Order: sequence, then structure tokens, then C-alpha cells
Amino acid sequence: MDHGYDKTSSDHCVLVKKFPNGKYIILLLYVDDMLIVGHDKNDIQSLKRESSKSFECRIWVLQNKSLA
Repeated sequence: MDHGYDKTSSDHCVLVKKFPNGKYIILLLYVDDMLIVGHDKNDIQSLKRESSKSFECRIWVLQNKSLA
């Protein structure tokens, strides 16, 4: 899965996609689990659609939580 995501140097299970407007999506992968964190719900929905084409995705939960 490329789609413009870069692996972080500290952990190869963490991928980041930065957008020109300064927003980003962080994708955390562990075995068969995926956690998506980002600013824009539309970007996250797009990633979910693309992921569903390549992987069997059964449960999607959208949280409106801020860690700040």
C-alpha cells in the first residue's frame, strides 16, 4: 500500500501522508489491525474505501476525539 504514505523511521508500522494544506493522516498497522488518525473525515473515508478494495475490512469505527 503506497498511495503517498511514508514509513516513519522510528516505527515501520506507522505510515504518514502529508497533504499540501498542512493536514495529514497517520496510519498505524499491527498484524491485522489498522488505526487511522487524521484531520479530515473525507480523507479518512477515502482511505477506508481504498483499503476495502485490497483488504477485508469488517469493522470501521469513527471517533470524534481530540488528544490535544
